[in-house]
Amino acid sequence: MGRALGGWLEGPGLPRDSPPGVRLGLPAEGRGSVVGFGPRLGAYLIDAVVANLIVGVLYLAGLGYAGDVRGLAIYLVFLLEEFILISTAGQTIGMRLLGMRVIRLRDRGRQSWPWIGVRTLLLALLVPVFIWDRDQRGLHDRAAGTVVVRDPARADSAR
Repeated sequence: MGRALGGWLEGPGLPRDSPPGVRLGLPAEGRGSVVGFGPRLGAYLIDAVVANLIVGVLYLAGLGYAGDVRGLAIYLVFLLEEFILISTAGQTIGMRLLGMRVIRLRDRGRQSWPWIGVRTLLLALLVPVFIWDRDQRGLHDRAAGTVVVRDPARADSAR
C-alpha cells in the first residue's frame, strides 16, 4: 500500500533526471530556466532587510507606532513591496540583485496585477511557499500561473 500511495502522490511517471522546468517548456539551464531554492531564499532575505529598513526610516521620519506593532509593519511593507514591484517590474529588489524574474508561464510575459495579488495573498500565508512541485513552483506560483526564472533580460555576463 505504501508504494501505491507514494506513486499516487508523486504524480504521473516522468523521468526523474529531467531538470526543473523542462516539462514546462523552459530551458534546463541559463537564462529563462527555473530558479532553485537557494537564490529564492537569498532574494527573500534581501527583500526582508529592505522592508525592515523602510519601516525604520518611517520611524525615524516621525511615524510612531507601538513596539509590538513593528513586526507587523515590516510584514505588511514586505507584502506591499512584493505586490507593487512584481506587478510593475516583474521582480523585487532582491530578485533584481540576484538576477531572477517572475513570469507568466503561458506566454513568458509579465503577469497581470490581479494574479500577482493572488500570488501575494498566498505568499502571506507562508504555507504555499513551502509546498513545491517537481518544477520548483510553490503553490502561490501555481495558483497565479507564474514561475520564477533566471532573468531572461539580464546579460550572461553575470555568470
